[in-house]
Amino acid sequence: MEGGPVTLVNTRELMDRATATGTGQGAFNVIHVETAEGLVGGAEAAGVPLILQISENCAKYHGGLEAIGLAALAIARTAAVPVAVHLDHAESEDLALEAVDLGFGSVMFDGAHLPYDWNVEVTRRVAAYAHQRGVYVEAELGEVGGKDGAHAPGVRTDPAEAEAFVAATGVDALAVAVGSSHAMTERRAVLDLDLITKLKSAVGKPLVLHGSSGVTDEMLVAAIVAGMTKINVSTHLNGFFTRAVREYLDANPAVVDSRKYIKAGRDALVLESARMLTLFAKAK
Repeated sequence: MEGGPVTLVNTRELMDRATATGTGQGAFNVIHVETAEGLVGGAEAAGVPLILQISENCAKYHGGLEAIGLAALAIARTAAVPVAVHLDHAESEDLALEAVDLGFGSVMFDGAHLPYDWNVEVTRRVAAYAHQRGVYVEAELGEVGGKDGAHAPGVRTDPAEAEAFVAATGVDALAVAVGSSHAMTERRAVLDLDLITKLKSAVGKPLVLHGSSGVTDEMLVAAIVAGMTKINVSTHLNGFFTRAVREYLDANPAVVDSRKYIKAGRDALVLESARMLTLFAKAK
């Protein structure tokens, strides 16, 4: 509504706020429209800002970025709290540029599959294009030349390499390897808190934790205190959605209206995303 509050915001605004307060900013992945609605509902319930993330895999699932991206942007515009929309793990340079042009508040270019020098060059190009249009940029570094990226088991980011990578690319935030890995279904990852503190000091930019689904609440809070800012969560929240759908179908085997069981999943996301956003926002 004209003259009303602006709720679709640039990611920089949320990251600067979290950095200034020493708290964590939740960044939760969209799978489809109902997850975006549930996650924003959780942010509204908590009264806490949110970053909605759309991955390259999500874009492929929907046949391209535009439809799901514009839907997420529309949901963010109608939210009662500030919401940014972010492109997560884009291995395609073209996809990153498309997200900028669609109006995303930030993009993550993931060049971990590239040779180091090529990774630096493409990341620098993405950052330059995005920054000319006021868009925040995240990148990833595990170990130089590490083909499996920053979140393969056992990989750790070297502070000196991270400092050099950020200086060479001009990115605004860096995803680092400190003990988590993607798609964990059990919360048993042990983070290297001393390394987080060293990386924070060396890089001088906000740090991003991917693979947070495999980390306990207590360790996530400790990671924020040690220097993490953006906390990405996907698998953990997907589990709440899927379990709620399964429970509804078990209790209502004759149902054929998909809105009824999808609503159960969406409602479960509201509760857990609100809890996690509150946890991160109070961590200091």
